[in-house]
Amino acid sequence: MIVDAHIHVWSPDVEHYPLAPGFEPSDLWLPSYTPDDHRINTGRFGEAVAGINLIQMTWYGLDHSYILDLIGSDPELFTGTGIIPAVSDVSVGSPDRVMRDLAKGGIRAFRIRSRAAQPQWGQPDQWLNQDGYERMFATAAEDDLVLSFLAASEDLPEIGRMCERFPQTAVIIDHVGGVRMKEGAVAADDLQQLVDLADHPKVFVKFGPVHALSDEEAPFPGVAVLLRQVVKAFGADRCMWESDCGGPSKLDDPPTEVLAGVDLVRHADFLSAQDKAAILGTTARKLLWR
Repeated sequence: MIVDAHIHVWSPDVEHYPLAPGFEPSDLWLPSYTPDDHRINTGRFGEAVAGINLIQMTWYGLDHSYILDLIGSDPELFTGTGIIPAVSDVSVGSPDRVMRDLAKGGIRAFRIRSRAAQPQWGQPDQWLNQDGYERMFATAAEDDLVLSFLAASEDLPEIGRMCERFPQTAVIIDHVGGVRMKEGAVAADDLQQLVDLADHPKVFVKFGPVHALSDEEAPFPGVAVLLRQVVKAFGADRCMWESDCGGPSKLDDPPTEVLAGVDLVRHADFLSAQDKAAILGTTARKLLWR
C-alpha cells in the first residue's frame, strides 16, 4: 500500500472554485494540479496510490471547498490538511470551532506556518505563545486531530516546547523540518534540532520531497543517509513519505522523480519490510484517516 502524505491540489475551474482576494491566475505555480494529474505522476509505481492527503492551497484562502469536495467524493482515497490561521492578519476568531467544522468534512490535520516561514511577523522565540495556537493544540488533542507544521529547523525547539505542554496532541513536521543534504552530507545542526523532537512520542515526520532534499539528480542516492538518520531517531512508525506534488519545488521529470522517492524507501537495505510498509503507507493511513 502506498499513501502520499502531502500533495497540493487546485482546480482549473476558477468559477466554481474561485481564488481568494488578492490572488490572480498568474500567481499559481501551475494552471492547475488535480488528482488526475497526480495519477499520471504516480503511474510508474506498479500499484495505485491507496491514499492521498490533500493540502489546502494558500490561494484559496480559508475556502476549503475544493478539497472538501474531493474528500466527499472518495473518503477512503482522500483526507485533507486545512489552513486555520490562528495568529495573522487573516486570523479566525475561533480556530477551535473552525477546526471542528472542517473535521466533519474529513479534514484531519491543520497546517501552521512557522515564524521562519512568515518572517514578517517578527515574533520572539516563543512564537507559539499565543492564545489561538494554544486553542489549536488543545482542540487537536481533544478531538483526535493533527497539527502539521511547515517549519524551518530554527523553529523546531518552540514546537517541542508546545509538545511538552500538550503531550496528547499529534504533530507532523512537514518536509523533514527543513533538514537538507549539503555536498553529500546531512546538515548536522539542523538534523539535531529535528532529532530532539523524537523525545515527544506524538511527533511524526514527513519525509520528502526527495527531489528537494539534496542537489543530486534522480535517483538521489545520497538522501538515503538522511532517511536512515530520521528513521533511527523516530522509528518507521512515525515517518511517512510525501511527494509534495503540486508544491513549489520544481520537478523536471515528475513521474521519474516521484518514483525515485518511493524507490529510495523500497530499496533501503537498512529498513525491514515492515518499516518500508510503514513509511510508504501505514503510518499516514493510521494517523490521517478515521
